[in-house]
Amino acid sequence: MNSALTLSQLQHYLADAVRNSLPGRGVWVTAELVDVRIAGGHCYMELVEKDARGQTVAKMRANIWRNLLPSLRKKFYAATGADIVTGLKVMVGGCANHHPLYGLSFNIQDIDPSYTLGDMERLRREILDTLKAENVLELQRSLPMSPVPQKIAVISAAGAAGYGDFIDQLLHNTEGFRFYPCLFEAVMQGERTSASVRAALQRIEETIDFWDCVVIIRGGGATTDLNGFDELELARAVATFPLPIVVGIGHERDRTVLDEIAHTRIKTPTGVAAFFVERARGWLAEAMTRVNEITRYASEYVNGEKRRLSQAGATIPSLASARVGKARAGLESVARILPALGQTQIAREEARLKGISALMPTLVGRRTEAERHDLSIAEERLLSALHTTLRRHTDRLASLSGLIDAYSPIRTLERGYSITRIDGRAVRKSDDVAPDAVITTQLADGTISSKVL
Repeated sequence: MNSALTLSQLQHYLADAVRNSLPGRGVWVTAELVDVRIAGGHCYMELVEKDARGQTVAKMRANIWRNLLPSLRKKFYAATGADIVTGLKVMVGGCANHHPLYGLSFNIQDIDPSYTLGDMERLRREILDTLKAENVLELQRSLPMSPVPQKIAVISAAGAAGYGDFIDQLLHNTEGFRFYPCLFEAVMQGERTSASVRAALQRIEETIDFWDCVVIIRGGGATTDLNGFDELELARAVATFPLPIVVGIGHERDRTVLDEIAHTRIKTPTGVAAFFVERARGWLAEAMTRVNEITRYASEYVNGEKRRLSQAGATIPSLASARVGKARAGLESVARILPALGQTQIAREEARLKGISALMPTLVGRRTEAERHDLSIAEERLLSALHTTLRRHTDRLASLSGLIDAYSPIRTLERGYSITRIDGRAVRKSDDVAPDAVITTQLADGTISSKVL
């Protein structure tokens, strides 16, 4: 029977095997960090590899000794904006080591930040490609935004500094614009981020008719704190939400999937507040411009109408004078021909009556007594109609004669009016008379000559 090894002997054999397999040289390993913690200045963690289904297929303890930890943390943060924390996929360089008491472990001596950044970018790209294939990638940007969004549903953590800064700048804007934000609280970092934000969106959708838009905000922090926003289900919920969504997540250098699909992306929560204030300011400026334009157009229109009225007022006297003159000439013409027309009509009617009278005896002799009676009545009616016609024409002639007499220049002068002439022409305006001009004033009973001073 072969002699058995002690446990320590087995551990030494394993340690020798590890050292001999990687003699004096390090290797680069890709893995996911789990249970990262710092104690006594050293950083302890586990390196984990998972398959496509998310099942762990390999695991190893790892550490960064305190003589290297500060420089590696600084290097990693400068490149990624993140600390070395649980959940990151990393590429680390170092040496495997087997300790008799602690077993197999990996001593990390270097880290490649570009691998972590690349993995994060790969995940974002996969999510965006999926949304594009579903034809929802650009849905948010196609939604109309209210010219002045005032009723704002806010998704954020209640006590977050970013939310406080947003509310302070929004509600205390110097122009005094009114906004009505309402907080829908959610977890804004860690593994619960996606589910919590999606739940807040669902609560908002239940009262969707009240809101103008949705805001998702959180302050800056480590880049890895934003990993919860790079999640497919959350990205799909945001892309297909029926209201415009404005995001202000992290700092300028930080970009998440939500930044790529939201209606509007702004770098910080205070920037989001400034965005709404600026929209209100722009709308007010445009409204004032239109008011000024309407006022100017109205003023120009009123002034134009005043000029037209003034011009019409200036022409009315001359038009009235010409109309009166034309009417006077017509009346005078009628007055001249009316006597002759009247005499002609009277002579014609007298001749017709004489003819009828001459025929009456003959007609009467030929008729029966009843016919003679009818003829007598007809004669009486005819004579009455003739007298009525003559009287109406006589009255009309008298009326026209009186009207002509009333509108005659002589009667106008007798009522106290006068006509001023210069060189035989009637003076209509004061500008027609120059100093030292001799004018003639016609009155009802004569004329007066005067010299203008």
